[in-house]
Amino acid sequence: MDFAFILLAFIFGLGLKLLRLPTLIGYLLAGFVLNYFDFTASDALKNIANFGITLMLFTIGLKLNIRDLYKKEVWLGSISHTLIWVTVINLVLIAFSWIGLNLFTSLTWTTQALLAFSLSFSSTVCIVKILEESGEIKTRHGKLAIGILVMQDIFAVLFLVVATGKIPSIWALALLLLFFVKPIWSKILDSVGHGELLILSGFMLAFGGYELFELVGIKGDLGALIIGMFVATHNKSTELSKSLMNFKDLFLIGFFLTIGLSQLPNLQLTLSALILCLFIPIKFMLFFKLFTALKLRARTSYLASLVLSNYSEFGLIVVALLVSLGWLTADWLVILAMAVSFSFVLTSFVYKTSHNQYNHLKSRLRVFEHATILPEDMHCQPINAEVIVIGLGRVGKGAYTSLHSIIGNKVWGMDADPVRIKMLKEMGLQVMTGDGEDVDLWQNMDLTNIKLVLLALPSTDDICNITEQLQHANYKGKIAAIARYEDEIEPLLKAGADKVFNFFTEAGTGFAEESLQLITKQP
Repeated sequence: MDFAFILLAFIFGLGLKLLRLPTLIGYLLAGFVLNYFDFTASDALKNIANFGITLMLFTIGLKLNIRDLYKKEVWLGSISHTLIWVTVINLVLIAFSWIGLNLFTSLTWTTQALLAFSLSFSSTVCIVKILEESGEIKTRHGKLAIGILVMQDIFAVLFLVVATGKIPSIWALALLLLFFVKPIWSKILDSVGHGELLILSGFMLAFGGYELFELVGIKGDLGALIIGMFVATHNKSTELSKSLMNFKDLFLIGFFLTIGLSQLPNLQLTLSALILCLFIPIKFMLFFKLFTALKLRARTSYLASLVLSNYSEFGLIVVALLVSLGWLTADWLVILAMAVSFSFVLTSFVYKTSHNQYNHLKSRLRVFEHATILPEDMHCQPINAEVIVIGLGRVGKGAYTSLHSIIGNKVWGMDADPVRIKMLKEMGLQVMTGDGEDVDLWQNMDLTNIKLVLLALPSTDDICNITEQLQHANYKGKIAAIARYEDEIEPLLKAGADKVFNFFTEAGTGFAEESLQLITKQP
């Protein structure tokens, strides 16, 4: 049975990848197919799914700056959206019951409000997966979406506490001591090196945080998130996140399979789920209007709203609780599971072309921008720049340093992560915050004197998108890019890159040439 799960997940995942669609859709389909053939989710698979969610929340915490939650667009945006959404959807559900739609007629005013509340959440699993695959989790809109998700997770935990009557233990106050033990695990992370002990320390912190919070009567997943936020300030947080990424992705396959295995729906339940999916455009429009009203740029508002327009696994948890309390029938758990699955497919499919969508719609969308833009959203103009390095990770930073030693201040660096930019500025580097896929950035920048753009990014899709944006902005200079694998070179050249460097091959060649000089130097 376990092999059947692996085989179907692989077949459907590969099929969707060949169709250039997110593999998570394939895992959902595999779950439905297994369900059709009377397979059920084993306890082992459910545990794997829970492990994946815990690791995912821990890695979110590793990338989250607690100060981001203080921003008005995050806390006010999330609270306002939840209140308005519950009110609007509750009125829609009342209308459905009045016109006599099956299943909706059995809902009371209370259960309608609670169902609307369960639909207010956006999927942490789906959104983080999409943002990671597109390399946008640290962009302005990516961090905004993550901040909204964290606030929604807090709302969910508070609701579960109230609904279940499960009051945290008095010992929960002892969690405040976590602030004082932070130096201890910082020293541990300094000592574990870069191998398997680092990965093991990540598992220990994630699941240790889960168990610690469960022990004092608080939802364990919140503990994994908070512990991740504590570790986020450590200099190994990025390396730790990358080390855990493959484990997290593997475990999350179990989560998507369990959704499909929850129950095989009939036609009536499927139609009800599709009706709920008709509300998703309302969620998008509400997010977009709130974000622009809070002075965010139209592009940031559009991309964040688009990726947040889905239903959440936390909604399933809320409905499961309502079913167990007898407030909703078991059919609603199936309906919401299907609606969540459909919304995953919709978001994954639509967001794939989100940047091109904005390019086509920007003249209409920018009408909604506030007259005053937030200071951190204003574009920077690089002074006297001839070369720009985009992506300041290890490769990009190394390229910047080498170029600076040759042409001095004529080289600038750019990265979408403001925390990284702040650190590099403190080190004296000439850098700026910017998302290379932002067409507005390039069209507001004077590219006349820019002769070369280096794209040192891990995602080939991102490199292709940036190349396209530069072409739209009438950039006339040269473009160089890096590739990690041989089969990535040709697509990048076709996209418009003038030169593509194989990351591993070129590193080996450079190492050999530099080393050879040690024995060929003339006395």
